Amino acid sequence: MNIPTRKSFGEVLVELGEENPQVLVLDADISKSTYTSLFANRFPKRFFNVGCAEQNEMAMAAGMSTCGKIPFVSTYAVFASMRACEQIRTFVAYPRLNVKIAVSHGGVTPGSDGVTHQATEDLGIMRTIPNMTIIMPADAVSTKKLVRQAATRTGPVYLRFTRDPVPVIYEDTVKLEIGKANIIREGTDATIIAIGDMVTKAIEASNRLTEKGINVTVIDMHTLKPIDEKSIIDSAKKTRALVTVEDHNIINGLGSAVSEVLIENEPVPMRRIGLRDTFAESGTYEELLTKYHLNVQDIILAVKDVIRRKK
Repeated sequence: MNIPTRKSFGEVLVELGEENPQVLVLDADISKSTYTSLFANRFPKRFFNVGCAEQNEMAMAAGMSTCGKIPFVSTYAVFASMRACEQIRTFVAYPRLNVKIAVSHGGVTPGSDGVTHQATEDLGIMRTIPNMTIIMPADAVSTKKLVRQAATRTGPVYLRFTRDPVPVIYEDTVKLEIGKANIIREGTDATIIAIGDMVTKAIEASNRLTEKGINVTVIDMHTLKPIDEKSIIDSAKKTRALVTVEDHNIINGLGSAVSEVLIENEPVPMRRIGLRDTFAESGTYEELLTKYHLNVQDIILAVKDVIRRKK
């Protein structure tokens, strides 16, 4: 089953609204796309459509949070991280206000919408802002669990979701925790650390590698910040070879974050799978993954390369 994580976000938002009257939602005139329309239909007095005014949206959410509310601010990732970056930095993160920034269309999943709607820099931008927690769930199940935790976590949180459907990989019983990576599979030959929609690609790559006698650890690093340093270091010590996979520019994203941990603690051969300092172009999601070398075969080749280098 394939489900866009933005849809699961909209569904769990209604559940949170039922449970906590302090939960509010602000949207930038795209509520059908972000699925916040589900919340609007159920709680019209707690839903605020600010129009195409993301800077105002962030400032409003900041003010609401000082009154004890828990505002979820919804828009596309490119507009939150760039158009409203100053407001997030100064009005939300600096005073460490309890604002949840929930963005859709992360990475190249909005393929046919083109570069204006493809957020391939947003995680890097948010990583540099102090006090910011950054989360990208891998599927529908993890989305609901991590959004619920974000709602009860004090302080600003950046939640990134996909436009296109992604496979459901987790059972409802899975235990996930913000700031703690989830080890999906244990192996000894290499480690693949992935985030968001790339987790399913990492699992598929590991399946194909197993058929060739190569056993890899697969880690879902759903929380980019604070990153789980212990999981990275422990796995590097065990496998001595590591590949990161992200639907994002390799600069200042998951690959950079993992590299920073390794270089200071446990240097091992490493490769980063991601956009290599380039804008993407319009096309289907799968076409773009292939063109920019973010696909399963690219992960397999990277794993083989780091294994060769460690020998």
